[in-house]
Amino acid sequence: MFRNPVFERQWRTFKGNRRGYWSMWIFAVLFVLTLFAELIANDKPLLVSYQGALYTPVFSTYPETTFGGVFETEADYRDPFVAELINDDGWMLWPPIRYSHDTINYDLDVPSPAPPSGENWLGTDDQARDVLARIIYGFRISVLFGLALTFASSIIGIIVGALQGYYGGWVDLAGQRFLEIWQSMPILFLIIILSSFVKPNFWWLLGIMLLFSWMALVDLVRAEFLRCRNLEYVKAARALGVSTPVIMFRHMLPNAMVATLTFMPFILNSSIVTLTSLDFIGFGMPPGSPSLGELLGQGKANLEAPWLGIAAFVSLSLLLTLLVFIGEAVRDAFDPRKYLQ
Repeated sequence: MFRNPVFERQWRTFKGNRRGYWSMWIFAVLFVLTLFAELIANDKPLLVSYQGALYTPVFSTYPETTFGGVFETEADYRDPFVAELINDDGWMLWPPIRYSHDTINYDLDVPSPAPPSGENWLGTDDQARDVLARIIYGFRISVLFGLALTFASSIIGIIVGALQGYYGGWVDLAGQRFLEIWQSMPILFLIIILSSFVKPNFWWLLGIMLLFSWMALVDLVRAEFLRCRNLEYVKAARALGVSTPVIMFRHMLPNAMVATLTFMPFILNSSIVTLTSLDFIGFGMPPGSPSLGELLGQGKANLEAPWLGIAAFVSLSLLLTLLVFIGEAVRDAFDPRKYLQ
């Protein structure tokens, strides 16, 4: 089996940073769990047995008449009438949290926002929705949004930086002047203005933020390509007639990927913070969407319910802290002064 000694040293260096190594595992476990949020927090049973037949309400929609009810609409499994029909001739297997991110608890004994209880482990927000369920779904949206934005912006930034650094001259000059103009714009205000023209959703926000986030890696890749363009192996490849794309992305790009991979966790962190900020001021995800920023806004608006602000703060702090620790470990792993020792 082929073994790469440099990669092995980098992996040992990464593992040597115990804080970053364990942060990676904690983040991975949390992210995988939230990917299956519908199986953890849902207002529908995972499995229903009725008259000997098995049903999966989480994955399929069944009318109330399927279980002996009256209406042709989708069964409300939290309705005592429907629950009694099913339990008389079967059983239901519920997820650990019997609330989805948009489920309203109509059986509260106190006005919402309700404090933590055995029914709602972290309490409810001001619309009687379960806080823990909204954190689980909001965590997933934040991470997926950050990963998508980081991946897309990294591709654009690498291509632009590679073109500037490889060709130099007027291409580099024009690119740098454009970057200076584009970076001088008030990005947050432009995102707010653009978001006010369209109904915001996941993909619209991703596209709008992609207009500005791709600049993070341009300077790093450009500097590496400017350094490598006059090295001997690049001149030899040109003399042998190797095509420009092959020289750029097969021979020169691996040298730039070290700085790129080191910087990516921090781009992910910045993407999540930007989405949270937009949700906090009301220009982010559509109303009702599970969002850590929206939960922070509820904590600000309901100071008499401290569990809202505390839950949002702890969740967001944990997520960002894990990503920062992972980024530090990745930076050490790709630092030759570390892994060559």
